[in-house]
Amino acid sequence: MLPAGFSEKYTRLLGTQAPAFLASFDAPAYSGFRINPLRQPAPTVNTAPVPWSPWGYYGKVAGNGIDHVAGLVYGQEPSAQFVGTVAAPKPGERVLDLCAAPGGKTTQLASYLGDTGVLVANEINPGRAKILASNVERFGLRNVVVTNSDTATLAAQWPGVFDRILVDAPCSGEGMFRKDPAAMQYWTPAYPAECARRQREILTEAVKMLRPGGTLVYSTCTFAPEEDEQIAAWATANLGLTLQPIDRVAGIAPGRPEFATGAADLALTARLWPHLVAGEGHFVAKFQKVAGDAPRVKLAQPRAVGRAEAALVTAWWQDTLQVSLPAGAMYAVRDQVFVLPVGTPAWDHIRVIRGGLHLGTLKKNRFEGSHSLATAYPATAFRHVVAVTPAEYVSYRHGETLQRATALKAWVLLALDEKGFALGKQVNGTIKNAYPKGLRV
Repeated sequence: MLPAGFSEKYTRLLGTQAPAFLASFDAPAYSGFRINPLRQPAPTVNTAPVPWSPWGYYGKVAGNGIDHVAGLVYGQEPSAQFVGTVAAPKPGERVLDLCAAPGGKTTQLASYLGDTGVLVANEINPGRAKILASNVERFGLRNVVVTNSDTATLAAQWPGVFDRILVDAPCSGEGMFRKDPAAMQYWTPAYPAECARRQREILTEAVKMLRPGGTLVYSTCTFAPEEDEQIAAWATANLGLTLQPIDRVAGIAPGRPEFATGAADLALTARLWPHLVAGEGHFVAKFQKVAGDAPRVKLAQPRAVGRAEAALVTAWWQDTLQVSLPAGAMYAVRDQVFVLPVGTPAWDHIRVIRGGLHLGTLKKNRFEGSHSLATAYPATAFRHVVAVTPAEYVSYRHGETLQRATALKAWVLLALDEKGFALGKQVNGTIKNAYPKGLRV
């Protein structure tokens, strides 16, 4: 049952469309996923494509299936995929996903960037930031920095730094009511106005981080005009932003100018209504910041790995992989070694959860590679690939060792159906289990 006051509000706002809109909440929610264009071999897909998403399809993915575990697919609701399509970063750009957890839009933005530029994915909630970092790792991303700071702290550190910013703002969640009925219990008639206050605060800080002439995409998963058209109108009036056109397909509707005052271009925004599209509810607005001189960006300079430590990393890498170490500065956080994405802005006062590609751990007189490498590189990049059976795939992810009748002594990539999912250390006939304990099933 819809919360008290909700039906009355949208009956008043939508008029003749209200019956179809309200009836849509009794229909099943849509599920979707995206394939990862950065990973090969691509999975076989037998479902309908999402018309507004280059890599999107309808259907569900199995959480323990090899395609998901190996980072070849990411489950994401179809309408949510439109946000990343509108943002569509260009290769080489410096991009900020400001409210990024759990990572659907981050992984989509990274799909546009390829292995170029730098993508900062921020999440203010520490627990959700760890989930974000885990999904970034599983998707095999090498050019992503995951941070865990509030927007004001980020803005003070990074004025005018980013070419493109996505603000998928915390909202009243009305568009997710049929997908997540528990969201209804938080809703009251006053809740959208409360969320709108927070959204204005976030955007006020976010625009400070956008370079002159840069692009900001604002989105919500709510129908509330207070959080959608009225926020877009407020942003154009107060933040030096102008609305930009959005390509709309497959039933995606323009924003409703009658829902706000003071901005004639609100029809340039986009609404995904559940009675008009095959997806849940979303709102998207695309802005451009007024042109001007871009400030000089100070780049991050974390503690470089020492010569002896670097030699250990390089030796392990050359023994295990047959591709070059990734571009970027190699640095250490205590005993953990990372490669910094080229162009990463300085993060002096920002909490960094994951600063680029995690290479692995420094031990006494040796180095051990990170699980991240299993999904960051294709099987063809590894010197030793061990094919596993479906039963061995299950047992290895449970934490068990595997047996092979060879005398090899080396780190190996384990692969099911040529899809790499984990590293292991083979010593004579035994492959010792290196699957992270937090991922074991």
